[in-house]
Amino acid sequence: MFNNRLYTATPRHREVYGRYERVFTLVDFSAALLFVVGSVCFFFPQLMTAGTWAFLVGSLAFAAKPSVRVAREFHLSRLPLPGDLLPGQAGTDERS
Repeated sequence: MFNNRLYTATPRHREVYGRYERVFTLVDFSAALLFVVGSVCFFFPQLMTAGTWAFLVGSLAFAAKPSVRVAREFHLSRLPLPGDLLPGQAGTDERS
């Protein structure tokens, strides 16, 4: 895991990596936006509760970022690489 050569090993690896990067960026952008909204809400006493919720949800989004990365790495590590044998294929036996 966390082997950057897996990001481009095959077209499927590139596709999976790109998909997770889009999710990661969306989560990151959402977290930042929620923190900005929460900060603005604190300028108005009637929006303090909304601001608190925005900070809480933004914090959860920031906490989700490492989970997205680990899920991506796990997914990439399970994809077959060029030269890997597919299930059911016989390997070459050099003893014969």
